[in-house]
Formats: sequence, C-alpha cells, structure tokens
Amino acid sequence: MPKKNIFVIGLDDANLDTLHSVPDAREYRFHPLLTTQELQVGEVSVPALLEKAEGILDAFDGTIDAIVGYWDFPVSTLVPILSERYGTRSTSLESVVKCEHKYWSRLEQQKVVEEHPRFGRVDLESQDPRPPEGVRFPMWLKPALSYSSELAFGVKNEEEFRAAVDEIRQGVARVGRPFQYILDRLDLPPEMQGVGGQVCLAEEALSGIQVAVEGYVHHGEVTVYGALDSINYPDSSSFLRHQYPSTLPEPVVRRLHEVSERVIRQIGMDAATFSIEYFYDPRTDAINLLEINPRHSQSHAELFEYVDGVPNHHCMLSLALGKNPELPDGAGRYKTAAKWYYRWFADGVVHDVPSDADLRRIEREIPGVRIDMVPEEGQQLSQMHEQDSYSFELAHIFTGGDSEEDLRDKYDRCVAALNLTFSRPAPDGDGHGDDRKNA
Repeated sequence: MPKKNIFVIGLDDANLDTLHSVPDAREYRFHPLLTTQELQVGEVSVPALLEKAEGILDAFDGTIDAIVGYWDFPVSTLVPILSERYGTRSTSLESVVKCEHKYWSRLEQQKVVEEHPRFGRVDLESQDPRPPEGVRFPMWLKPALSYSSELAFGVKNEEEFRAAVDEIRQGVARVGRPFQYILDRLDLPPEMQGVGGQVCLAEEALSGIQVAVEGYVHHGEVTVYGALDSINYPDSSSFLRHQYPSTLPEPVVRRLHEVSERVIRQIGMDAATFSIEYFYDPRTDAINLLEINPRHSQSHAELFEYVDGVPNHHCMLSLALGKNPELPDGAGRYKTAAKWYYRWFADGVVHDVPSDADLRRIEREIPGVRIDMVPEEGQQLSQMHEQDSYSFELAHIFTGGDSEEDLRDKYDRCVAALNLTFSRPAPDGDGHGDDRKNA
C-alpha cells in the first residue's frame, strides 16, 4: 500500500521528529512546504507564498493526500486556502479568521458565552486615542493579529496607554497588511465591515491561573482531549512553563470543556484542531477566555507524548486524512510533563551556546528531557525574531516526570548544564560587548 503524502507548511526539524512518532507514521511521507524563515520573518506576502506553494504542489509527482500546519498566521490561513485548491480536508478559511482576528473573535464569543473580558477597538488613526468606553485599567492593548505576544502591552494608565498605541501604530502593518489580503477574500458580516486587519483591540486585564484547553472537531462533533496549566515567571506576563495535565479541580476543567465546545461550535470549525487559552480565578471561581487558536499547540506535542503516549500532532494528521483521532489517555511513560521557557530579562549577547552534540549528551544524562536552543552563538537577544515585549527566550526545555518536583529538578539540572554566559551589547550593535557573566 503506497504511503500517504502529507505536506506540512513550515515543517521544522524538531517537529519532524515528533511527527515520526505518531501512530501509523510508517504509512506517511512528510514533505516540507515553505520554510519557517519564509513564513515568519519580516512582512510576508501571502500571494507570493501561495504562488510558491502552488508551484511546489503542482510539480509534485504523486497524490496530495493532506496539507497541514501547526503555526499561526500565515500558516493557519494557507492551510484552508490550499486545501480547497487541492481537494484535501480542512476547516473553512472563515472559521480560522474568526479565531485569529482578535476583535472578530470577541464578537463571536459574546454571542454564546459570558466568560470573556470587557473589550473594544482603539482608533489608531486618532490624534488623541482613548480607551474604549466601559473598558477599565489595567488593560491589554494588542493588534487584531500578531505573532506570539509581539506588540502586546499591559497598560495601567493613560500615559502607558498612549505609549503602547504609538508602538502598535509603528509595527502593526508587518502582519496587518498581509492579514488584510486574507480578509479581502471573505464575505464579512456587517459588524466587521470597515474594521480591517490593522486594528487595535483593548481588553481588561485578567488575573488568576492560566490554563489552555486543546481539542478537535470531527464531523461537527467537538472533542476536548486535554487541559494544561500555563505558569508565568513571578511578577511577569511571560511564560515559565506549560504543565500537563492541569492541576485544577475536575469541576473547573469540566466548565472549561463546556465553554470551549460552545465557542468552537459558534465559530463553525470542522476537521481541525484548536487550542483555547483561559484564566481561572480561584478567589471568585470565574473563568475568562483569553484567545482561541485555530490549531493545536506544537509547543505541547512532547507533553502529550510523555503522558498519553501520543503527540497531539496525531489529531491534526488524523483529521486531515478523514479519521477520528481518538487519543489514548494516560498511556505514556510519565504522570506529568512540562515545557519550560528559559528566559533572559535584559538585552545582551549570548555566549557558550552548546552544540547539538552537547545538547544530546545532556538529554542522555537527564532522562525524560529534550532541549531546543533559541539563540545562536554570539547573537544579540534584542535582534531575535518573535519575542514578547518583556523578555527573550534562550531555550525550550521539555521534561517528563512523576511529580511536579521531579519536573522542577530536571529543569534546574538542564539550566545548570547549559551554562550560558552573556555580555553587554556594544554601542554600535555589532554584538561585541564586555562584562561577560553567567546566567
């Protein structure tokens, strides 16, 4: 029986290893379609990306059985466009954009649930922009669409509000202009007429425990298969780790499932995975939806593999091939797992970055870990792409263990083994500073 040809938009080496560990992987042949560099660096041209992808697919001598992706825009929108063109399975483009356009997503959410913050649009063209009526400080300002937490700012007063609006104005076009090309392909409802892709959303700040819910839709049936805790660094909005399974009480997890199912049905997704981020406030027992991602989180793939024995990429692949994923529960090697974000909270130049051989040695010495470095040797942190507004990622460290204490111990051992050092950036930005120090 011939293997299924699966084209993965933005295929990278780390996820290729994970894809090869899904059930039935021997029956699949994975093909890269566009590089992460082409998809994520600078201001992308969606028409140019589509033209290049179509050229690759048209030239392929074989069946095109599935087109998939696990990244945000533009990958998330390229998947349904190309799937329609080549007759493969995917959710609709409109359902993807309803998730990714933060303002449109809020409009859809409020039709079926109350578990969301107060929100409104900010007029970026106004000479004296003001917070939307009824939205109180502290609040978050963010573009309608952004990569990771790029151009997302927490503000506590009018002065910070104006400074954040100025920064968003300067940077919103990088993603907003390409996003507008996608919006122009849709028949937008009256409430979205004239809104566009270069719009700023303001919403009241949420507090509590962050938790993510993952699931999929198959033949209109919504299935939630996991909940994960997202823990920030102390006094920071930057992630320290994602931990699976969630430690929240079962009744809270059930409510998260119910809200997720209602929202996803309203959005109209099908034959697709999703990941929804929430805040749960244990003081008030309140749930608030932060954002909907129209794809599963590739960041969580190893965590599901550690605990359930199958990475969540399995769901994406099964749906694209018309099969029900039916994830196992608790069939993995470990009881719990985490993805840690090893960060640096100041600019600097990184040194003594371990080689791939060094990383594999550390992984052998500490069972149940995997390490992916982010910066290269001698790189200035502020020049890295797709970092949040407050910190810089040094490494992603995956750990599996039998307790939270076990996870922490393995993470601490990995950080110590990496032994990174830093120096101050030179004034001319050439990366050669002084005063080297250890992390």
